[in-house]
Amino acid sequence: MKISKKDALMWMEFFACLPEEEELLPRQQEILLAVLSQIEAAADARAEALRREIPGLKTLCGRTDYVGPDAKFPPGCRSCLLGTGLSAIRKTNKCNAQCKFCYDFGVLDRIAPIGEGYWEIGGTKFREEDLDLLLSIHKTPTGISYVYLEPFMEIEVYYGIIAKFHAAGIHQHMYTNGILVNEGNLRMLAQAGLDELRFNLGATNCSDPVIANMALAKKYLPRVGIETPMTPEFFDSFFKKKDAILATHIDSINCAELHLNENNIGNYAGEPLYMYRQGYISPIWSRELTLKFMRRAAEERWDLAVHDCSNRTKFARDLNLRAKEGGWFGASAYACEFPRIPYDAFLPVLRNPDFQFLEEEPLPVGYRPGDIVL
Repeated sequence: MKISKKDALMWMEFFACLPEEEELLPRQQEILLAVLSQIEAAADARAEALRREIPGLKTLCGRTDYVGPDAKFPPGCRSCLLGTGLSAIRKTNKCNAQCKFCYDFGVLDRIAPIGEGYWEIGGTKFREEDLDLLLSIHKTPTGISYVYLEPFMEIEVYYGIIAKFHAAGIHQHMYTNGILVNEGNLRMLAQAGLDELRFNLGATNCSDPVIANMALAKKYLPRVGIETPMTPEFFDSFFKKKDAILATHIDSINCAELHLNENNIGNYAGEPLYMYRQGYISPIWSRELTLKFMRRAAEERWDLAVHDCSNRTKFARDLNLRAKEGGWFGASAYACEFPRIPYDAFLPVLRNPDFQFLEEEPLPVGYRPGDIVL
């Protein structure tokens, strides 16, 4: 059903008033999904219009979009989208920054430790001496990434495991906010064989010391890039310091579409949100800012790759991973990160007079006000 914006607002206001434990009845679920679909279709159309304005837009096998030199597209992203997926290695449960877009916002002091001397790989705990056993049994992945939370809080424990995976010929990339990066630890990472370091430049609002650390990293490591959730704050601060950032000669910028969970959604109360393929919930402006960012990069011919790491890209990533694992046709781990859809979070976009649905039709009998919706 192509529910109208007026009817969508009426029903979502009703759903938002329901007790948290009350489940929607089947026809109410139909209405909810129709509302979310209408918002999503309008958001997709807005994004598509912006895509068409980007000169020289490229695609990676139809799975994601980017601009810039092909050779500078991050190998870690190729592994994620074409290889055996994003194999995450977890170790550090602490961070030295507090970012409003962080998935662990407000609970950083409650993140469970992996355990002294242990690494979490594929949901299993390993010691460094177990890696030879792991590599002798499992098929070698095309790439791995070091996540969770800020690895430079204890970077000295990473050198040995990086060297092990380097010897096995596995591409490795690491995420950091860049605050604790220095010449000494960069030299050790280079010696261990780290292939790619990605700076979350938005974590420090494009601070000058971190920009300097990106230039320093480029002296030691084969590939250096930025990966940051695209927010208005990052967009504005980047362009204020664009010349200094581009002068670091980094290879790539991954513009991640910001998606929300129970921890960080409160920081974006009142923002226009949409739900992509009944999975991630994001501010509509996040991908729109990315596409405007990419247009600038293409028009100004920046000598780096700028990647639209959108919800669509994440959707493709999970399909690729499950296919590589031998999953059934259509299998994916892509899903909503909320145990219950936050109905009230969609009220601002429905109340926004500038956000219009593409097509509307009257509610059918049985779904109108006064009807019993079962």
